[in-house]
Amino acid sequence: MLLSISDFFIRRPVFATVCSVIITLLGTACIFLLPVAQYPEITPPKVTVTANYVGANAEVVESTVTNILERELNGIEGVRYITSTSANNGTSSVNLIFDLDKNKDLAAVDVQNRVSTVTAQLPSPVQQTGVTISKESSGFLFAVGVFSEKGEYDDLYLSNYADLYIVDEIKKVKGVGNVVIFGERKYAMRVWLDPNRLSARGLTSQDVVSAIQQQNLQVGVGQIGQQPNLPDQQYQLSISATGRLKSTEEFSEIVIRTASDGSLIKLRDVGRVELGAENYGSALRFNGTRGIGLGISQLPDANALDVAKAVKHVLEELKPTFPPGLNYEIAFDTTSFIEAGTEEVIISLAIAIGLVIVIIYLFLQNWRATLIPAIAIPVSLVGTFIFIKLLNFN
Repeated sequence: MLLSISDFFIRRPVFATVCSVIITLLGTACIFLLPVAQYPEITPPKVTVTANYVGANAEVVESTVTNILERELNGIEGVRYITSTSANNGTSSVNLIFDLDKNKDLAAVDVQNRVSTVTAQLPSPVQQTGVTISKESSGFLFAVGVFSEKGEYDDLYLSNYADLYIVDEIKKVKGVGNVVIFGERKYAMRVWLDPNRLSARGLTSQDVVSAIQQQNLQVGVGQIGQQPNLPDQQYQLSISATGRLKSTEEFSEIVIRTASDGSLIKLRDVGRVELGAENYGSALRFNGTRGIGLGISQLPDANALDVAKAVKHVLEELKPTFPPGLNYEIAFDTTSFIEAGTEEVIISLAIAIGLVIVIIYLFLQNWRATLIPAIAIPVSLVGTFIFIKLLNFN
């Protein structure tokens, strides 16, 4: 059988040449379509469900959030095991580990469908902040440090600037999976209440929370003169009203309650309001200066070299728009190892091909006879990439 196959191609050199050209072209095309990564995906798919119950301790989070999510997530097809964590900062995290052959996208959809059925059972603060479902990445492609060269900007400003003007641009790059801000500090209105003042006025912290929720709203207040109206109505006017409050002064004027003498008890009467960070639980310094970090991860089927090159290009385009004194540097880059590894593979292949050709010539002692197997070597090597692509290797 083997002799008949070789004899078929030997007697038809034009057909053999056409097949070799087709194999070479397909293999070359597959080279550029293959995902490139420092390490292959050998860990099972992992989906993480995260919720935040502000002000609750670990015990409360466990009983009111984590247990509800775990009970609903049990039984999803393909789940190997589930782990969960409830923290004293109000964070609930449920990790679902799936079978190796489970598609990450389908796993995330299955989890999303289950979570949506129990969202109504979660506490109101959790529903307001939302439940986050993410496909866990195997690691970061590279990290970027954003810092103030002479300390002109604090980490609160740097974090929010990166969130508004840098992160979104990086996420638009094809192949970027996620961007995480290390040392993140989002702007928030922080309300400091005086227990003695609250007690003297017969108020509780919940009264203050309710007043803020009721008066810090964005609502449509309607129109005047809209149909149906009186026959002599000549105008139709839209009414505009103050929406969400924006400054500490506006928050300080929130009315908590009307006193018995008719006076208004405002937020500034029972505490103070300041603009600060939502959370001070983490901080980051880059090269000894205040800053934040950006961790960029790639999608499972993305080419790491292309993604890193595109992200670096975006950062270079954004750099001229940075405020004076703000700069960035690449903290670490895994693509340098990928490039070095790829270069070594190419060198090794070239050496191997050269040695094989030399050995063939030593045995045949004829360059014309050596030429045919020498041409077949790169065809077979390049053709191998077709099967690498079909088998989803990288």
